[in-house]
Amino acid sequence: MAQSVVIIEDETTLAANIAVYLEKRGYEVQTAVSAREGLARCDEFRPDVVLLDLTLPDGNGLELLPLLHQQDPGLTVIIVTAQESIRTAVKAMQAGAADYLTKPLVLGELKMLLEKVAERARLAGTLSYYQERAASAGRLDQLLGESPPMQTLKQQIQHLLEAEQAITGADLPAVLITGETGTGKELVARALHYGGPRQGQPMIDINCASIPAPLLEAELFGYEQGAFTDAKDRKRGLFEAADGGTVFLDEIGDMETALQAKLLRVLEDKVIRRVGGLRDRKIDIRIIAATNQQLEQHVRQGVFRSDLYYRLRVIQFTTPPLRERGSDVLLLAEHFIAQHCRRYGKNPMQLSDAARHALMQHGWPGNVRELRNVLEQAVLLSPHQIMSPTQLPLLGGDTPAWHDMTSEAGQWVLPPQGIVMDEIERNLVHQALDRTQWNVTQAAKLLGISRDMMRYRVEKYQMLNRVQG
Repeated sequence: MAQSVVIIEDETTLAANIAVYLEKRGYEVQTAVSAREGLARCDEFRPDVVLLDLTLPDGNGLELLPLLHQQDPGLTVIIVTAQESIRTAVKAMQAGAADYLTKPLVLGELKMLLEKVAERARLAGTLSYYQERAASAGRLDQLLGESPPMQTLKQQIQHLLEAEQAITGADLPAVLITGETGTGKELVARALHYGGPRQGQPMIDINCASIPAPLLEAELFGYEQGAFTDAKDRKRGLFEAADGGTVFLDEIGDMETALQAKLLRVLEDKVIRRVGGLRDRKIDIRIIAATNQQLEQHVRQGVFRSDLYYRLRVIQFTTPPLRERGSDVLLLAEHFIAQHCRRYGKNPMQLSDAARHALMQHGWPGNVRELRNVLEQAVLLSPHQIMSPTQLPLLGGDTPAWHDMTSEAGQWVLPPQGIVMDEIERNLVHQALDRTQWNVTQAAKLLGISRDMMRYRVEKYQMLNRVQG
């Protein structure tokens, strides 16, 4: 799409030469010889760029500049000035002009400047698009689910967001998000950032498990030139890049203890020091961490610092596994099917009753991520608009759920295909807790085990957030 330009210049010969030069190169051009005419032309033409002479017969460019921006806040204005008026041009840039050129005008320089302006606009538009998309993906209503565990989680997040709106000029608390792999911990982090007071600032996420420890430190803290063999130049780290915003540290349980100590200092003092650096730098960031591991157990084993653990879990949220979310499975399935159909240009598809039953019976060890991937493959490969169970690539689909076992003469009979022991135990523990209003001692009696054994299973299956006693 061609750029549009308005030239506000009282030297008509110069204005005409510029117009002819730009029109030959595909620009749409209008001219004006006065401030009043220029303002009217811009209001009518709505250009991308204005070339504004500082000296006009009915005023000067410094007076016209704020009126142009009042008319169109996103307008790019390039000042054209005589050599002796460069100081005035600098004032104009301080007032919002994008750049300036001096007379006599070199048309080649003008063309290069317009190309640079167009590239800036393109990058700004791209950035705005991705920021808006990230913000949209970070809304609380993106946490789909109507089951009691999801309703509880969303209410907890909403309460925190409402409390944070009243915080002015103070640090926001660190947040620890726990839950199994694939349960949507990143969605919770995005909901906290884009729904909170820092939503207009950057959110940077990094997976601590995917980067070796020395490289992770350099990525987070940055480094000075010569800090290590490949440090040819100095580099800002992600903490500095996120200043004013949020850093999301996924898989925090995989961070090495030496780096944990440095992260603790960031949380407590809000300062960082680049690798190889000699001075501290103040930063203002909010830390959100997530893990699928049992950090309390890691603390007991000495592989995760207790002081960092308690500093991170000022606020803790737990994302429930899909197997505990009941009919949310079908709600999410319909959402993913519609999403994949749009993405791949397929006609709308539906699940057969048998397929819906199969989804509800599956154990979902990979949680929501597994469900999304299963349905993506089904949408791509299914030849029919009604999906059958055979078109759902369920992992371990030949292994029956625990409730497929039968009892004969007081004994549980093992099905020919076998069972998943963890699934049996998890379901029985959950049922016992449900029946006793999540009282560990009473639930242990129902299962005929000691309170300590019950407590161990509660921790193993990440049910600590709801237990009593």
